[in-house]
Amino acid sequence: MTSDATPPAAPARRPRRRDPDAHRAAILEAARETFAEHGYARATIREIARRAGVTHGLVMRHFTSKEQLFVSAVPGTRDIDEVVAGDVRQLPDRVARAFVERLEANAADDPFVALVRSAASNERAATALYAEMQRRSLRAYREVLDGDDVDVRVDLMAAQLVGVAFNRYIVRTGPLASMTAEEVTTRLARVLRSIMFE
Repeated sequence: MTSDATPPAAPARRPRRRDPDAHRAAILEAARETFAEHGYARATIREIARRAGVTHGLVMRHFTSKEQLFVSAVPGTRDIDEVVAGDVRQLPDRVARAFVERLEANAADDPFVALVRSAASNERAATALYAEMQRRSLRAYREVLDGDDVDVRVDLMAAQLVGVAFNRYIVRTGPLASMTAEEVTTRLARVLRSIMFE
């Protein structure tokens, strides 16, 4: 038996929304949460993608590596452009203050602390993270510092900051660990000034 009735039309498929900015924001938020919960070494791109509601491939399209995602998501190197902007003579003070305030508020998620901790368990990951942090820092500092040895000075500043992070916020021992945050900021600014300008 045949029927002349027309079968009901299939419901129209809604076009998939493409919103790169929303995806990027969701990935960064998921990355911040995941790195905070698991630390740098144990956080995975797959877990970050799952939390963000996107694919692993989309995370890698926005951020080509775990290191790049980390420095984009957590405070520190992600806001270096804001710290560098302004009167160059006050740059050491701004860098020292931003660094100390950030670590006093939440050292566990800081890129310098993550770098030191990952060096103990995964040298390759630490090397990649350090290279990404240096790449961002160099780009920012080259805009404001003069001279043909800016790369060397930036490397010396990074070494100083890593040392302070290790001493005050990881092993937490000795005079540096017992100073007030204001004292650390003042002394660190003095050292950074000598590296930047002398």
